Amino acid sequence: MLLAAGRGERMRPLTDSCPKPLLSVQGKPLMQWHLEALLRGGTQQVVINTAWLENRIVQAFGDDFGLEPLFDKGEELSKSECTQLRYSLEGRDFGGALETAGGICRALPLLFPEKGSPASEVFWVLAADVYTPGFEFAQEAVTRFATSGQLAHIWLVPNPAHNPRGDFGLDTSTGQALNLPKDDPQPRYTYSTIGLYHRDLFAPPWCTIPPGNPQGVKAALAPLLRAAMDAGRVSAELYDGPWTDVGTPERLAQLNGP
Repeated sequence: MLLAAGRGERMRPLTDSCPKPLLSVQGKPLMQWHLEALLRGGTQQVVINTAWLENRIVQAFGDDFGLEPLFDKGEELSKSECTQLRYSLEGRDFGGALETAGGICRALPLLFPEKGSPASEVFWVLAADVYTPGFEFAQEAVTRFATSGQLAHIWLVPNPAHNPRGDFGLDTSTGQALNLPKDDPQPRYTYSTIGLYHRDLFAPPWCTIPPGNPQGVKAALAPLLRAAMDAGRVSAELYDGPWTDVGTPERLAQLNGP
């Protein structure tokens, strides 16, 4: 699931007329970098939640996404060479974004049309406004997570200047993510917004929003993650490749600079 519903307040005035996921980074819409990486990793279906200027996103990417070099050759792409895109239109249905957990619950019927095997109950979640061109969405990671018994596996990054205190701790001996008290001296790292999730995290006792979120409940993801961490059900690893939260015009300009 690609999270693309935010208003992008800190990016104004750029986002007054363009949704943040469509802002250009190194010559491509920001969210296209993720779509290309997902397709290279073998992901065949992506659900995108939208709200602000959502029609622009739907018009830009349509129902199928293929790598540009194939389009440049003028070839007709097979289904195995494309990622199918589905949209959860929070703006149309509720007038605005439902936050991360609320948006995921709303999209569950699109993510899981039918009950399947344990391996089919897991999915990637990533934010469309993060630039991390070297990250690999490997099927091996999906398989490993599906058999781990964990509710989530998240990637952490070194703390950027705008988040010096970080978000979560990491027990490097066990690979468990830690919900550290504020006064705990252990190092914290920043959540990259990339993770693998089991749908059970979005069901009781962890989450009380019904699948499909028919009432449009707004809910953050962090409380669910912290509760699961306290129960020892969230694993994590550090990612030290290029990573930028494209949250301000200044950061965008740095990425596009000489």
